[in-house]
Amino acid sequence: MKLLFVPGASCGRKTWMLQTPYFEGSEALALPGHPEGETRSSVDGYTDWLREYILKQGYQDIVLVGHSMGGAVAQTYAIRYGAELKGLVLIGTGARLRIRPDLLKAVEAMVTNEAAFIAYLEERHQNTVPEAKQAIIDERREIGAAVLFNDLSACDRFDVMAEIQNITVPTLVIGGAGDQLAPVKYAHYLTDNIKGARELVVPASGHWVLTEKPQVVNEAIADFIKTLG
Repeated sequence: MKLLFVPGASCGRKTWMLQTPYFEGSEALALPGHPEGETRSSVDGYTDWLREYILKQGYQDIVLVGHSMGGAVAQTYAIRYGAELKGLVLIGTGARLRIRPDLLKAVEAMVTNEAAFIAYLEERHQNTVPEAKQAIIDERREIGAAVLFNDLSACDRFDVMAEIQNITVPTLVIGGAGDQLAPVKYAHYLTDNIKGARELVVPASGHWVLTEKPQVVNEAIADFIKTLG
């Protein structure tokens, strides 16, 4: 079984630095443009890249684990190529990911305002465990605000609400109880509309539940994997 971790908007491999050591043989992906290569302008574009990557590597019995935009990519992959997947873990994400216009405008301004971008990252990761916080922020600074704006724009256009019931692969949905970007109702919708999906809402955590409560998330994924055979 191959666990592939797909990061969210303007994030890279270090997003998953608290997960990959826990799961032997797992792999955290860096989407194109994060920071190497060219970004894609849509979730569909990132999904196409992921498909090509998986085929090139020859991976089988795949469990896709996606956070936020990475969860959108994982959902799209499961809708298109579900027969190739062993399982699906969706964290802090939804079947639709509309972004507040004021947030998009603020992030666009960060492209030419490094101080504002740093302040944004510090706020987003204020509850990330200390051993991972700075590494994740530094990686996101390297990836840059322009990629964040690109990715959030892609999220804003993402909507598979009419297709989500086509996911038939075993699925675990994880949400942070205090998530403001992908509220708990998003997790409930996924669980209600993906047949057989399991759900975990983690107390005292937000959008970055994977780095705020890593042990809880890791144990939940491990327990889920045991059910896949």
